[in-house]
Amino acid sequence: MARSHKPIVWSLFAAGGTFSAFVTPAMILVTGLALTLGLLPAEALAHERMLAVVQNPIGKGFVFLTVFLPAWHAAHRLRITAHDFGIRADGAVASVCYGLAMLATVTTAVALLRF
Repeated sequence: MARSHKPIVWSLFAAGGTFSAFVTPAMILVTGLALTLGLLPAEALAHERMLAVVQNPIGKGFVFLTVFLPAWHAAHRLRITAHDFGIRADGAVASVCYGLAMLATVTTAVALLRF
């Protein structure tokens, strides 16, 4: 039986979609509504506080997951969308989509390790 990379791709796709479904509305609530409506103080997202979050290992992990998982979810969704639009060069499309997700992952990891 031939080996397949599909379980890896599908697990990243599912994890990214689930993470995005739970985290994105919370981020919109905090950054878009709570600050705008004055429910949170303006200094809640001040530069010094955000720097402290990114310097904390748990904060780094959360920021990494916030970029990593949705990037892989989007890569797979773009690959399938390209196929739906009739682009049948699946190898090239997969290479571009997953390559961009890998680039986002590596760039995020490098940036977070510098803090």
